[in-house]
Amino acid sequence: MAQTETSRQTTGMPTTYNPKDAEQKWYAYWMEGKYFEAGRRADAKPYSIVIPPPNVTGMLHIGHALDFTLQDILIRVKRMQGYDALWLPGTDHAGIATQTKVEQKLREQGVSRHDLGREKFLEKVWEWKEQYAGTIREQWAKMGLSLDYSRERFTLDEGLSRAVREVFVKLYEKGLIYRGKYIINWDPAARTALSDIEVEYKEVQGHLYHLRYPLKDGSGSITVATTRPETMLGDTAVAVHPDDERYRHLVGKSLVLPIIGREIPVIADEYVEKEFGSGAVKITPAHDPNDFEVGLRHQLPQILVMDETGTMNENAGPYRGLDRSECRKKIVADLKEQGVLVKIEDHVHQVGHSERSGAVVEPYLSTQWFVRMKPLAERAIESQRSGRGVRFVPERFEKIYLNWIENVRDWCISRQLWWGHRIPAWYCGDCGEVTVSREEAERCSHCGGTNLRQDDDVLDTWFSSALWPFSTLGWPENTADLKRYYPTSVLVTGYDIIYFWVARMIFSALEFTGEIPFRDVLIHGLVRDAEGRKMSKSLGNGVDPLDVIEKYGADAMRYMISTGSTPGQDLRFRWERVEQARNFANKIWNASRFALMNLEGIKAEEVRLDGKLGTADRWILHRLNETARDITRLLDQYEFGETGRLLYNFIWDDLCDWYIEFSKLSLYGSDAGAKKQTQAVLAYVLDRTLRMIHPFMPFISEEIWQHLPHEGETITLAPWPAYDNELEAPDAVAGMELLMDVIRAVRNIRAEVNVPMGKKVELLIKPGSGEAKEILERNKEYVQRFCNTSQLAVDLSLAAPDKAMTAVVSGAELYLPLAGLIDLDQEISRLEKELAALHGEVARIEKKLANPGFVSKAPAKVVEEEKAKLADYADKRDKVIARLAELRG
Repeated sequence: MAQTETSRQTTGMPTTYNPKDAEQKWYAYWMEGKYFEAGRRADAKPYSIVIPPPNVTGMLHIGHALDFTLQDILIRVKRMQGYDALWLPGTDHAGIATQTKVEQKLREQGVSRHDLGREKFLEKVWEWKEQYAGTIREQWAKMGLSLDYSRERFTLDEGLSRAVREVFVKLYEKGLIYRGKYIINWDPAARTALSDIEVEYKEVQGHLYHLRYPLKDGSGSITVATTRPETMLGDTAVAVHPDDERYRHLVGKSLVLPIIGREIPVIADEYVEKEFGSGAVKITPAHDPNDFEVGLRHQLPQILVMDETGTMNENAGPYRGLDRSECRKKIVADLKEQGVLVKIEDHVHQVGHSERSGAVVEPYLSTQWFVRMKPLAERAIESQRSGRGVRFVPERFEKIYLNWIENVRDWCISRQLWWGHRIPAWYCGDCGEVTVSREEAERCSHCGGTNLRQDDDVLDTWFSSALWPFSTLGWPENTADLKRYYPTSVLVTGYDIIYFWVARMIFSALEFTGEIPFRDVLIHGLVRDAEGRKMSKSLGNGVDPLDVIEKYGADAMRYMISTGSTPGQDLRFRWERVEQARNFANKIWNASRFALMNLEGIKAEEVRLDGKLGTADRWILHRLNETARDITRLLDQYEFGETGRLLYNFIWDDLCDWYIEFSKLSLYGSDAGAKKQTQAVLAYVLDRTLRMIHPFMPFISEEIWQHLPHEGETITLAPWPAYDNELEAPDAVAGMELLMDVIRAVRNIRAEVNVPMGKKVELLIKPGSGEAKEILERNKEYVQRFCNTSQLAVDLSLAAPDKAMTAVVSGAELYLPLAGLIDLDQEISRLEKELAALHGEVARIEKKLANPGFVSKAPAKVVEEEKAKLADYADKRDKVIARLAELRG
């Protein structure tokens, strides 16, 4: 399929590019050649990225396409720069999300997981995983991702499971994992605990219920307020501030809890804000995290009034068996009937919802496993503060990360699920103690008994994900891959999981490897719809990357999505921008076809730049060199959008619109030497251009490159274009700019007076210097060809004709005699408009340069550039004034 070293093929490119054929062909070729496998260059410097593992819950979305494309660009560039580049793929078991999907599927068949039992249910989940992991691999292939599949990992594979157990046991042995009762976020739909960051807070229109609790001695009452009246059934005290004069005399007295009739004390605690509401707060230790802490301080009972499904339990008295929402309605009616419901106010407040199931989260007293976060967080904070931490791009996200980790609470890591890493803890039926072990426990570590039962719960998905950068490379073993590729070079991820994942990877890596997990973390935004809305099923505005690829090809999608935003900013997905990217790909294809049709007979070893080069040749090589230098710098700064803009401008404007057009004179001319040199330059520039666009558009660049005279098996391993001082040609740039200005000016005059390009015109040029004259004389054929002149005169002493169209460019004055072309009055009017515009530009820059703030603060180079612009505009203005005087005279 591909050519061997130094081979060539200059025919066979179809008229139009077919993305589907190229994508299938070249991805299969890359896989067969194992070009993406790391370790091929033992002497090269390593560069590594671990992919943020997508969940095996379904199809990839357009946000994944952005995330993965940015990583692929980085890894392809580094591979071409000669690095030993590893991009490690993998998927995440996504505990609650995947289990929910499988349970939904089973419910459609009238079966629950409990009907199947744990073992059979897990078999069903593994079947799901195999199906969707395969689908994800197919999607990766369609996107053109250069992943090293020989190192693919899964968060529940044997190696990663071993790493998870190792971490759990080590943290337990250090006292950093403990089991205890605590108020946790409970999802009553999924029947599992949630960590704080798995809770989404939504603004809800609710009510604030004011309740009167009577004193037992009949001397009065205290009014409290709540948004959740059903939890009053679990109240075990009412708290007031110790300095609140209104209630100081009541502290220690007893209240009677309405409906239930339970006596509860009035306590004093500084947690209460005496200025807020009535200054008295109902305390429900089993259903509120703050009340739980108050309860511990005052040794209050902890009364759960609901079960795991959100149904009222035996402690709810007459409301037992009611759903919590039904209970609320019934209890409000009963409180009203008893005369203790003082008032109900409308109240807008933030209510926690499960990120996965959407259910309203219930603060719930439960026995769970926790990670003691303070010691881990302190180490991560110290690393960051000392300058040895991870570099955040953009930098502002470091503050967000630090703010979270400085205020982090203990992490609830147990989940009441079956799918996931089962907690490696066994309970002894004989002595009641807990045995934590790396391997299957056979005997109690305390009494030696064999009557053991393993904890039914599994670990939070993020517990295994937190180990991803080093567990995937073989930790806890000190493997060759771990030694070579860790710490990884960069993590690319969205800002929405800084807390979920990035922070946890950092503190886990520091604890278990003593090093940061990655040197840089590149934070990108979310992909939103054209109106800036978040994509969601409810809005029906989601975009499937496979649909985009099917319609426009992978290269168009990749280019659009990677160059459409700046680091940390959201991207708006617009179909018209994908179409523009497709048009750009077609432009590259058509330009390459032209080049290849004119490279007949050229071999790779003949593509040399040692002949006599013309102005256009030296200019395009200079621009190529400049572009290679600038995009290399920008990619190192993760500025994909600016990189895309520079590539687009160079390819569309410099290469296609100017150089290829100029090259036709040599290619179609009679000078064999000039033709051969132009062919060499064209082949060289196109080859390097394809290398630069390859990380963004891998398929079309490979397809074209294989037709070019080239060395090597694939463009994926072709050396990245490096900056070359020898190609610097500022004189050629100045010369080419003069030629382009002249050609543009003549075309603009033609357009103004509706003179078609096919009609020849007389052109008189008065150069501003001898140097400008020499450039114009030497490149006269270009001016003649692209201005389509019947007569061309270049003369330093040229006198402006009485009646002619005029244009002033930097370095020359142009005159097109009016005979038979235009109306004199129209030309005067045109020049007056041009003069007004030049007056405006001169005034604008004079004002800027008169501003002491600008002159003192702006870099000297910028100030000099503005002065040069002022001189140029003033020169053009003076020439227009003179020309107007001539025409009017």
